[in-house]
Amino acid sequence: MTRTLVVTNDFPPRQGGIQTFVAALLARRPPGSLVVLASDHPGSAEYDAGLPYPVVRAPTGMLLPTPATARTAARLAREHDCGTAFFGAAAPLGLLAPGLRRAGVQHLVGATHGHETGWVALPGAREVMRRIAGGLDVLTYISEYTHDRLSPALGDRARMAQLSPGVDVDAFTPDVDGSAVRARYGLGEAPVVVCVSRLVPRKGQDVLLQAWPRVLARHPDARLLLVGGGPLEQSLRRAVADRGLGSSVVLTGGVAGPDLPQHYAAGDLFAMPCRTRRGGLDVEGLGMVYLEAAACGLPVVAGTSGGAPETVREGVTGHVVEPRSPAAVAAAVIGLLDDPAQARAMGAAGRAWVEQRWSWTSIAATFAALLEPDGPGTR
Repeated sequence: MTRTLVVTNDFPPRQGGIQTFVAALLARRPPGSLVVLASDHPGSAEYDAGLPYPVVRAPTGMLLPTPATARTAARLAREHDCGTAFFGAAAPLGLLAPGLRRAGVQHLVGATHGHETGWVALPGAREVMRRIAGGLDVLTYISEYTHDRLSPALGDRARMAQLSPGVDVDAFTPDVDGSAVRARYGLGEAPVVVCVSRLVPRKGQDVLLQAWPRVLARHPDARLLLVGGGPLEQSLRRAVADRGLGSSVVLTGGVAGPDLPQHYAAGDLFAMPCRTRRGGLDVEGLGMVYLEAAACGLPVVAGTSGGAPETVREGVTGHVVEPRSPAAVAAAVIGLLDDPAQARAMGAAGRAWVEQRWSWTSIAATFAALLEPDGPGTR
């Protein structure tokens, strides 16, 4: 069996989208086929003890392509006879690829996620991305949006192939019971609009609050459940108080990953009007929360940022709206609340689509193929 060396700064128990993505990919590889080099974080030893493959933790909270990291990676590749290597985030660790090739690794794959579209927009960082791509055999992208931003800058330096995050369709399912969450926050039988995300400007919770009085004018018993923590939490709480929305808006603060399905299930529809900021440097690479919500049987209202529209089949599983327009956001939410039967049909269609296209079963098969030297590529 050919072993794969995984080099990643993004790995549990540190939390985040890339960490979840990488861990889920590795969980579906054959036992004994992996060795991981990762950064260190509180709780790493306990987490690593439960894994069916060895994890070597560099003595740093930020794994960078330093000479020390290069030496450790090369040593692991030789000791474990690794024929392939996978970089959990190609930028910047993909700079280690030439050294690993000299250490005997024949096939190197690097993943991109979303922030790399900002790299290729800046001259100095663009050259680094070109160097990274030139050292790899395959560079993956998560959405057509990110592909279309990366490809012109990188040219033919590496084969490009889509590798999107997947959804755990057994955890995120319409069968999850959200009644305990409803009871905890006093939501009762009210129609609930839920948003699950970090509280940062790009995600658009502020626009949801601006739209909310319009929703209440049509559906006065509706409730808005904002799930997650982040730097905007205090300003959003002030906005709720200043606008007199405290009786209809709940901010939960941070929620542990295993508890997220129950919070989706507490909602009747999902809304997150994400928007692109900073001249395109702050953008949604894909938007897994939309797919998790759809897997739970909810219709979704998404913004236009980056790859987010790719997570919605317009008019079938939900709607994509202008994220800077509170009126447009309110209209989409009101339309779904006005027609619960249509909303349920959209939720059912979303669940079927996620099972077909976005489940980890299909994503894991793609990953396995990409680790083969003659695996798939694109354009």
